[in-house]
Amino acid sequence: MSNLGLRKPTNKIVAAGKPLVMELNVETATNVYPGRLVKKGTNDNDIVVCGAGENCIGWAGYEQVTNAGYMPTDVDTIYAAGAQAPVLYGGGFVVVATLADNQTIAKGDRLVAAANGEVTEAIAAACTSGAAAATAVVSTTPTITGSVGIGGIVVGIALESVTTNGATSDLMVLSLI
Repeated sequence: MSNLGLRKPTNKIVAAGKPLVMELNVETATNVYPGRLVKKGTNDNDIVVCGAGENCIGWAGYEQVTNAGYMPTDVDTIYAAGAQAPVLYGGGFVVVATLADNQTIAKGDRLVAAANGEVTEAIAAACTSGAAAATAVVSTTPTITGSVGIGGIVVGIALESVTTNGATSDLMVLSLI
């Protein structure tokens, strides 16, 4: 994907591409801001903010709202409980996400879900064995099972370098979900 002319949009969260969109009910408003990762709520038509290591289904949209009564004032305003919010998914589009605090992200870094629907850098899996790792060594060749790491699936790729210290920040992300 070319980064020529790619800029953060004003009061929008999709910078490029065409995401698939489904309108779902905001079950709990806590941290459901445009550009945050969301997951299934109690029912299949409900969403809540996605946390670290959870199964995110997409990004809370903004400019795709079909009923103006549900649209927050701007991209920095939270959705109300009961609002019908657009959820963007399908990958291949650029979204303005929220980078968690205390992060140093370089363009090209892979990203996973953090707390509050934010993103953080995906860390390479590592396994340490031996006396330094534990007081009792069970195995020097540990078995790792499952297909999703502790940090969860990679949800996107950073398209810019951003450092946060003391606050969150916007980050343009190529969505992979």
